[in-house]
Amino acid sequence: MRILSSDLLAAQRSASAVPYVLVPVSARIAHTVRLRWERLYTGSEPESHHASTAPSDGSLLRARSTGGQLYYQRVANPGPGSNFSSWTPLASVSATAGLALASRGSSVLLFSVHTDNVTIHVRESSDSGATFGSPVTVATASGAVTWMAAALKSDGTALLVYSVGATVYRVKRVNGVWGSPAPWSHSLASVSGLACNQYFDFDIAVAGSQSSGVAGLWTVIYGDGYSQALDTWSPLMELTLASAGSSVQFRAPSLAVMGRYRLFFVEKYTGSQAYSRAYWTHLAPGQTFVSNTWREPVVMDTGGDFGLAAAAGPGYGWLSTPSGVWRASLSAPVLELGEDVLEAYVETRPREGRLRVVLRNDDGRYNDLSGGAYAAIQRGSQVDFSPGYVTASGPVASPGARYWIEGWDYVNDRGRALFVLHASDAWALLENWRARRQFTWGAGESAVYALLRFILGRAGLGFGALSASDTVTSLSPAFTIQPAESGKDAVSRLLAMVPDVLLVSGEYGFLVNPTASQATDYEYGVEHAILEGRYGFRSASFNRVQVFGQGLMVEDFDWTSVGDIYDRLRQTHDRNLTSTAAAQDRADALLRHQEMQADDDEVLVPVNCGQELYDVVEVTDPRAGLSAARRRVLAMSFRYVRNRPGPAYEMRLRLGAV
Repeated sequence: MRILSSDLLAAQRSASAVPYVLVPVSARIAHTVRLRWERLYTGSEPESHHASTAPSDGSLLRARSTGGQLYYQRVANPGPGSNFSSWTPLASVSATAGLALASRGSSVLLFSVHTDNVTIHVRESSDSGATFGSPVTVATASGAVTWMAAALKSDGTALLVYSVGATVYRVKRVNGVWGSPAPWSHSLASVSGLACNQYFDFDIAVAGSQSSGVAGLWTVIYGDGYSQALDTWSPLMELTLASAGSSVQFRAPSLAVMGRYRLFFVEKYTGSQAYSRAYWTHLAPGQTFVSNTWREPVVMDTGGDFGLAAAAGPGYGWLSTPSGVWRASLSAPVLELGEDVLEAYVETRPREGRLRVVLRNDDGRYNDLSGGAYAAIQRGSQVDFSPGYVTASGPVASPGARYWIEGWDYVNDRGRALFVLHASDAWALLENWRARRQFTWGAGESAVYALLRFILGRAGLGFGALSASDTVTSLSPAFTIQPAESGKDAVSRLLAMVPDVLLVSGEYGFLVNPTASQATDYEYGVEHAILEGRYGFRSASFNRVQVFGQGLMVEDFDWTSVGDIYDRLRQTHDRNLTSTAAAQDRADALLRHQEMQADDDEVLVPVNCGQELYDVVEVTDPRAGLSAARRRVLAMSFRYVRNRPGPAYEMRLRLGAV
């Protein structure tokens, strides 16, 4: 249950409580700002290696190499109407090698490769790229350089990564001195792009292919002592793959922190109807680079073999190619709807949550959503529904559930003009993620916990545990997600293996292990009134369980139920269960979930602003002979109606056994 202030607790228990709701809308999906890219420049520059960065003064720096010439551009105050077509030639450079730009504060580094294809130079600026010093040799590569990427720390430490053939090298500057180049500790058959950013460590993305012919995009960390030991490489972590023979390759990744880590790259297809298409992805909420928990990449309406150079400046994210510049605001203005809310309805069940909000539209304020404050209302926009009351210290709302708009209706209700929003919670985001390819994990490779984190991350959701069974981290099943399978179905199959349930809260999914010993979260019937109650007892759909594992079988029984209605059998087969202890845990979990359905209670109460699924509550209702009876919340519905006959502010709870 969400924690409530003493004033809010007192108000929701009062017979004269006055409702108060907050309903903010913002251009976010899974609480991540939805970037709306506006193209500011369309030029005729040819495709080529290019880079960009945004120093702290708000300028935008771009570099490109075309026909063996290095060109540079600085736009001091970039925006609509800026001149992005003026380039300054700096030097003759390799006609085939990449280049790199990196900045931190007002310091800027510009890397290029000499015409000999092996000598790497750096030019440094201390005034946000307004002027540069003379080129300095960083390293002499062992062969022709292809791709480069770099990152800079606030203390002047810098890292350059570059590729020679299929090998990635790193060279690092510490205390103003460049060290010697060294190859990484991994092996690929080819490299088709590099990106680098310094956040806590030096975070890197690598595009290329394996010796098997599988094309891929991987992330890897060069340690700066945070999540990876200093000056060591982490394992390569797969982000996306394409099968050998698919005619697909990945190219030109770019990294930037735009609110959270965002990664851009190119998917290039060379078969019939060939294309080079840009994609973007971002880290899931609450996840760090080392988790490698990325949202499913999203296609963009642009392309090119050399990709998009990403940069994050004050207030804006920037994307560029030699012939294009795009800008997107990093903020998501909030539109508060609370004063316009006439009715609100919430349905919350395991694996589903829906919101319907009825708004006044008598003056047509919601008729035009194309601009201004009301432009926040778009399909996919985030709606937070926070219930509250007018308390002794003023109106207070509890941070409530979070939904995403599926659509809306304009309604003529007997002369009343209404605007009705329909939204769904994070379960819908999971359901709408469909696997683009088969994902397979062998037995012992990844625990259920990690598999759940991966699936939720692909839907753009964060993941954690409020309480968790031992099974969720000890069981590492053979598991496959088939192409086109939804995230919701995949998660449901994993949850069937463990005693835990998944509580969706905002943009996160949290594991909860619903044990019978769980502490009571709230009480109804004494201080918090029960308006209506129905308390039922039902026969179990099964009371005997047989679990078959790999060469083993265990049983579990609800003997009281067997004595009443005879045995009702449930059988489960899972070759992932290789020990009797694991099979017994599965049997116990199946009976445990069945036991929670044995009580079938329903109470109608004034709104409890902190109530959540799977909370344990105590119910006191002398009319039904109940005193501090412990129950578990299995479903909730919420109704708020004002300014009509029969105003309401109430919550209906479906309760089961603890």
